[in-house]
Amino acid sequence: MAFQAGQGEWFCARDWARRLGDQGRLAQALEVLTPYVATGWWPAAQAQAELLENWGRVEEAIALACPYARTGGPPLEVLARLLARHGRNDEAVTRLIPGIEDWVLATTLVEIAAGTDRDEDIAALLAARIPADHRCEDPWCCRGLDPDTAVGLLAVIRERQGRVDEAIALLRTRHITSVNHHDQLADLLARHGRIEELRAYARSEDLGLATQRLAEVLEEHGDVEGAIAAYRQTDDSDDSPVCRPRNAVQLAALLARHGRGGEAIEVMRTVVDEPGGADDWLVDTLCTLYADHGRAHDGLAHLDVLKARHGGEEEWDFFMLRLRLMADCGRLDEGIARARVHPEGGTSYAAVTISDLLAKTGRTEEAVAVLEPHATANRAAMAALLIELGRVKEAVALLQWRRSEPVEHVWSGTFRRTDRPQ
Repeated sequence: MAFQAGQGEWFCARDWARRLGDQGRLAQALEVLTPYVATGWWPAAQAQAELLENWGRVEEAIALACPYARTGGPPLEVLARLLARHGRNDEAVTRLIPGIEDWVLATTLVEIAAGTDRDEDIAALLAARIPADHRCEDPWCCRGLDPDTAVGLLAVIRERQGRVDEAIALLRTRHITSVNHHDQLADLLARHGRIEELRAYARSEDLGLATQRLAEVLEEHGDVEGAIAAYRQTDDSDDSPVCRPRNAVQLAALLARHGRGGEAIEVMRTVVDEPGGADDWLVDTLCTLYADHGRAHDGLAHLDVLKARHGGEEEWDFFMLRLRLMADCGRLDEGIARARVHPEGGTSYAAVTISDLLAKTGRTEEAVAVLEPHATANRAAMAALLIELGRVKEAVALLQWRRSEPVEHVWSGTFRRTDRPQ
């Protein structure tokens, strides 16, 4: 690793410097990073600042980060958190306020301001960014600090000020309620024990996140039957036992946690057998339950039914599940033979599936042989197997492979934005 660090391999240099720092060899660690920091590259400066902070040289770390932070963005967030970790929250808040239009910096600002006397100032800045006559219809409507994010951050401040009713009222005005599969209003109601309000909200919230939070709270309080009922409750638009596939998965997991595997399987069978219900992730959940409860044969039978429903055809996503269940039944070799004649059996992704199953049963040499023709498309998986066999130099060479010819990018005639928030 030391050699590679000196050859311009940044990840080796970063990890080697961290290792030297952990060994108490700070001067050598800093020396490893110096050529990278000298280029003015922020990730290298950040790594060096972390080393300095870990060694108690906080002022040096701050001084190193300050020039980069003037441009805002990630360097400013890192500097602000560094200052806050060492009791300089007020200074961090002052530095962050001009960048409040950046939603990441605004979020950091609200977090760091906790415990200071700046909450009301920040609340006023956020309120000014919540126009009464506009709500974003999708995550790409407003760039930077959009109104819904400003509402959420203002609600955080009101909650920690003890003004919970105001926070709830604010969150009820949002158009987009889910961020990273969490619903802030549901979480707030749960934290404050407002179960009936949470129950009412769960009946109207379309994504099922409030229902999930309600069930989690009830389970935490020992009311397993209440949690199950929360998932099973119906609304006016759907009279099925489980209204949403996502909640069906959560309900199945809840039942399995409490030793009710048979019921969990029935929940997922119901969803998968409904018209349009045989999505790969739902079938995967069902097959996993079959396997976990010693019913791999039943899982195979169910896959047979689904295959017949699709005219005898079985895409690799489903055959992959079949292969896993066959391995659980002691029929791995038969499964591999069938995989080789599958229309997608010669692909690199099929090779990974087969290789992984062989490796899990201790047949590492065979796993390598299967993956070898597709090694360039599966470097990490192949390297891991080679290392397991003690063939470390081959693994390193594989991971250091570089394309010898430049790639020519051909415009397809269409343009699709890929830098939008999810």
